[in-house]
Amino acid sequence: MNPSSNLPDPSPGRPIRTLLVANRGEIAARIMRTARAMGIDTVAVYSTADRESPHVALADRAVCIGQPAPAASYLHIDALLRAAAATGADAVHPGYGFLSENAAFAEACTRAGLVFVGPSAAAIDAMGDKARAKRFMRDAGLPCIPGYDGDVQDAETLAEEAARIGFPVLVKATAGGGGRGMRVVESMADFVQALESARSEARNAFGDDRMLIERVVRNPRHVEIQVLVDRAGNGVHFGERDCSVQRRHQKVIEEAPAPGLPRALRDTLGRAAVAAAVKLGYEGVGTFEFLVEGTEAFYFMEMNTRLQVEHPVTEAIAGVDLVEWQLRVAMGQMLDIAQDDIDFSGHAIEVRLCAEDESRSFLPQSGRIDWWRPPHGIRVEHAVRSQMEISPFYDSMFAKLIAHGRDREESRRKLVKALRETVVFGVKTNRQSLIRFLEHPAFVAGGVDTGFLLRHSEALAVQAAGGDPLALALASAVLCRAGLGTASPGAWSVVLRDEAAKDHSIRVTLRQEGDWAVDLASESLDFALRDGGERCLVFSRDGVDRPLWWLVDDGRVHVQWEGRSASFVDVTYAAASESGDLADGKVRALSNGRVASLRVSVGDKVEAGTALLTIEAMKMEHMHVAAVAGVVKAILVAQGDSVMTGRALVEIEAG
Repeated sequence: MNPSSNLPDPSPGRPIRTLLVANRGEIAARIMRTARAMGIDTVAVYSTADRESPHVALADRAVCIGQPAPAASYLHIDALLRAAAATGADAVHPGYGFLSENAAFAEACTRAGLVFVGPSAAAIDAMGDKARAKRFMRDAGLPCIPGYDGDVQDAETLAEEAARIGFPVLVKATAGGGGRGMRVVESMADFVQALESARSEARNAFGDDRMLIERVVRNPRHVEIQVLVDRAGNGVHFGERDCSVQRRHQKVIEEAPAPGLPRALRDTLGRAAVAAAVKLGYEGVGTFEFLVEGTEAFYFMEMNTRLQVEHPVTEAIAGVDLVEWQLRVAMGQMLDIAQDDIDFSGHAIEVRLCAEDESRSFLPQSGRIDWWRPPHGIRVEHAVRSQMEISPFYDSMFAKLIAHGRDREESRRKLVKALRETVVFGVKTNRQSLIRFLEHPAFVAGGVDTGFLLRHSEALAVQAAGGDPLALALASAVLCRAGLGTASPGAWSVVLRDEAAKDHSIRVTLRQEGDWAVDLASESLDFALRDGGERCLVFSRDGVDRPLWWLVDDGRVHVQWEGRSASFVDVTYAAASESGDLADGKVRALSNGRVASLRVSVGDKVEAGTALLTIEAMKMEHMHVAAVAGVVKAILVAQGDSVMTGRALVEIEAG
C-alpha cells in the first residue's frame, strides 16, 4: 500500500488509549475534545511561552518541551518522543503546522512503537515535496499547472526556466505551506530578489530552500477536496471547500460547498482526488487543492497530508467528525460508509480571527488579550482567555468562527452577527476587516476568485480608529464612570490618545445618575449609560438602547458597540509628550519579531525604498526599507536579535 516505504505496516486493529497531541492552541484543544468523547486520555505538550494556554489545562497530562525560541520546541522530535514515553502515550496526533507533514516525525513515531495519526511516512514524503507531488499526480492523470519542478536549483537555471514559462510566474518552496516561501514575480528584473526572499523565508520556516516555478493562473478559484481512505484502500470524499478569499497566499475565509461550482466539475474533482489518494496508498484524512479556471478547467496544486485549518466547514455540511475518523483509521478500522451514503446539508463559512493590525497591512501582532468574549450561537474553535499573552513565536491566528446555515446567505448573516458580538480587547485583530469582507457585494453574490481582496482593497480597507467623536465620547465617559466611587454628579477633564498618537482634550459631565454630556473640540454629545452585565453597559442615545462592551485596564480604555471598536490611552496625567515626529533617520520595527537578515552595512548609500533588513514575525518575513535617500550611519541590531515594535533598527543620515 505505501510506495517506496521500508517501514513495516502498522499492526492492524491496535487501540489507542492515550493520545499525545504534538501541537498547541485551538487545534490541540479541538483534537482533545474528540479524543475525550471517544474515551481516550490526552497528553498536551507546551513551550514555556504556552504554559498558561487553555489547551494545557484541557489535557489529562501535560509536559513542558522547552523554550519557544530559538529552540523551536514544537519541532523537537526527540522532546516529543520523550514526552510520549514519560506519559505512557501510545499514539501521537500532529494537528496541523509544525511536524504534521514531516515524514521523519511519522517514521520516528512508528519506530518508537507509537501509532502516528496520519498517513505513512512514505505518503507524507511523496506529497510533502511539491515537485515530487506534481510528478506523481501527472502520472495519476491529474492536470498540473505548467512550470518547472526539476532538481537543478541554481539561480541561473531557475531564471531561465521562468523566462521559458513566461512572466508572471510563481516562485514556491517545494517544502512549503501556509503561503510561506511564495512570491509572485512580474518580470525578470524582479526575479533574483524575489527568489532570494522566498528562499530565505522557506529556509527559516521549513529548513529547505528548494523552489519550483509555476505559471501564474490569474485570479482562479481555490477549491479543495476532503478525502478519507482506510488502510484497505476504501476511499470517499466529503465534498469541496472554496478557499479563494486569500491574502498573501494565506486563506482568510473558507466555505463549503463552493458557491456556484458546476455539478459536473464537483463530481470530477471528487472522483479524481479519491482515485489519486488510493493510488498513493494513502491512509486517513487528506486534502487535494486545485486551482479552477472558469467552469471546466482545473489544475492540481498540492496535497495536504493532514487535517486542514478549515476542516470544520466540511464537518458542518457532511455531519462528520474528521478527527474521529482519523483516530478510527489509525486504529485499523475500515470505512463503514460509501460515497452514496454521504448526505450534505446546508452551507458553512469559516473565518480566521488573527492578531493583526488591519490598518497597517495586517502586520502580525503580539501582546496581551485584556478581555476575550467569544460569541454565542455558532461554533468557535479557540484556546485563548482573558489576560493571556499572544506570543510572537507562532502563527497569528488564535481563533476560528464557523457558522452553519440552511443556505449560504443564512450562514453568512450568522457569521457577521457573531463577529459583531465577538470582543477582543488588548491585542489588535482583523475582526472588523472580516466583517467588511463578508458584507462586500461581490462576496455576498458568491463565487469570488483569489483576486478578491486585492481587487477591492480600497473598499475593504479599515483605517485606524483615530479620533472618532462617538468613540472618544463613550471612552471618556466609561473612564470617568469606572473611576467614580459614587454616582454623584460632577465634571472632569480627560485627555485620551488615539491610535494615530493624537491627543484629545475632553470635558465630561455627569448631570445626574446615568446621564452624561461630553464636550469635544468638534462637537458635544449627550447619552445615557446604565449597567448591562459583566463589562457591559446599556448605551442609550436618540431613544435607542444598545449594548456597549468596555474595559479600563492598565491605562487603556476599550469600547465596542454595534461591531465598532476603539481603544485609547489615558494620558490625562501624563507629562506633555514630545512631538512624536519619528523623522530622525531611524528605521523602526513595524512588529515584534526576529531579525532574519541584514541587507546593508554601515557606510552604504541607499535610496528611498532600498531594502535594509527583514523581520520574521509569526512565520512571515517583513521587509523594512529606507524612507529617505542617504548613507547608513548605524546598524542597531544583529541578525537573530529579537525586537519589539518601535525599536530602532537602522539609522540613516539623509543626504
